[in-house]
Amino acid sequence: MTHSSETGIDWRRIGNWLGLCVLVLVVGVFVVAAVPQAVGADESYVVLSSSMSPTIDAGAVVFVSGVPVDQIAEGDVITYDRSPGGENTRVTHRVVDVVERDGERRFETQGDANEDPDPSLVAPNEVIGVVTFSVPYIGYVISFSQTRLGLLSLVIVPALLLVVLELRDLLAATDGGDP
Repeated sequence: MTHSSETGIDWRRIGNWLGLCVLVLVVGVFVVAAVPQAVGADESYVVLSSSMSPTIDAGAVVFVSGVPVDQIAEGDVITYDRSPGGENTRVTHRVVDVVERDGERRFETQGDANEDPDPSLVAPNEVIGVVTFSVPYIGYVISFSQTRLGLLSLVIVPALLLVVLELRDLLAATDGGDP
């Protein structure tokens, strides 16, 4: 064992516990972002722009719950789907006005950091839901993890390190020594 000779503290055990806590925290964040139902939300999205700053900064993850459109009110922050050219584009902005047009409820939206409202109204079929809460910075890690370098540094390297450390411990145990 690796003890401090003066204090008798088992630094290896402390390191193992700290490593486990960090691992549980990181895995927990990824699970919650990947399975938003675990926290009562229907969807989660990484915020890519700062149009909602300072309320929601770029790099945050927003958790969105579906609600009937007749319950959406001025001041709510909603996520909606705009699909220019068949490409899914999700936008998270605040409802600044609720408008009845052609017998249908529509929403005028605006980013908190934007001076003007968005150019077109949001139709009910475009609404994904209301943002219930957000977690700052986690989106950067999620976006990074979806790159090759991110996969390598966040999954493959730690997995290899775990295997190497376990093999070292097994070899030390079979030699009768303490790693």
